[in-house]
Amino acid sequence: MAASPSTARAINDRLALRLLQDEGPLTATQLKTLTGLSRPTVADLVERLRGSGLVHVVGESGAERRGPNAKLYGIVADRAHLAALDVRTRSVSVVVADLLGTTLAEATLPIGDAAAPGPAADQAVALLERTAHEAGAARLHSVAVGAPGLIDPATRELRDTAKLPEWHRRLISALQDRLPATVLVENEVNLAAVAELREGTAHDGRDTFVLLWLGQGIGAAVVLDGRLRRGASGGAGEIGFLPVPGTSGLPSAHGCDGGFDELACAAAVATLARAHGLDPAGALESGDEPFLDALAERLAIGAASVAAVLDPGCVVLGGETGHRGGPDLAARVEARLARLSPLRTEVRATTLGDAAILRGALLTARDAAQDALFPSGT
Repeated sequence: MAASPSTARAINDRLALRLLQDEGPLTATQLKTLTGLSRPTVADLVERLRGSGLVHVVGESGAERRGPNAKLYGIVADRAHLAALDVRTRSVSVVVADLLGTTLAEATLPIGDAAAPGPAADQAVALLERTAHEAGAARLHSVAVGAPGLIDPATRELRDTAKLPEWHRRLISALQDRLPATVLVENEVNLAAVAELREGTAHDGRDTFVLLWLGQGIGAAVVLDGRLRRGASGGAGEIGFLPVPGTSGLPSAHGCDGGFDELACAAAVATLARAHGLDPAGALESGDEPFLDALAERLAIGAASVAAVLDPGCVVLGGETGHRGGPDLAARVEARLARLSPLRTEVRATTLGDAAILRGALLTARDAAQDALFPSGT
């Protein structure tokens, strides 16, 4: 069934806005070429978008040729302001950006173990409010929060987890109560995978991969056909609980001791470095082959389990260990994985490091704002 005129206009407007977002400022002629729409249709949509305050003239093109210059149209970046939060066990980091995702201000605040849940959450909200003020954002449109733990797939709320500080849940409630903004919550490793997919090591068209997050804790994010897969309870990727050989026992419902976490978390990597006579602070960059080979053997065990179940074709090593180990560690893991699995699996190092969480949160906030502001068909 043919779309109604209003729906067709909405689809065309949204297409033009996405092109302006991805390509930057464009002339009406360039929009005509990229959209395949007629010149009158493009002229109408440009006027509609200017009238709605989403698009404005940002300059002119064509100074190098004869005749009148063409106007360049761009998205009004300050039409909405966004915020991203990376919530860790002992800290929170904040970025405030415009509608195009350009960072305007950022800050980080340590939060001590002894901090009470209420005051800790208040400190985090106050940090966001100060950062927004510094950025000149009188009102935030969308806020995305990356936090460790499980996100309920039905309610999109952070679930109770014994090992996570209570102030994490308090923070989400405080943000929702105090900000006139849409507040979105997502597992932090999932957000890192979004960033790797759209701007990082998988940005070359790789739309199916698993991100192994190797930091203080261990996690994974599953991206299949360009989409995050969260699982029935939001727990897809809880690879720290994976039973593997070489550990002290088996994990339990109450903790991942004895699971893959025991082989690959930051503390385990530091212990392995000391066993090889290395300072943990520089071991990953040392080039010490026995240490890197031993670590690669450990990481390949987890990667082989992922490959056997999902066959993603690509595993990305993220977090502090993946970032610092870089392509050298990734190549060693890939070589060992090839011995453990008949399924060909490329192993890549993150290109974003720890910054992937905030970047993924910012992309999520931007998508939410644009979905709300940009016209959409019905």
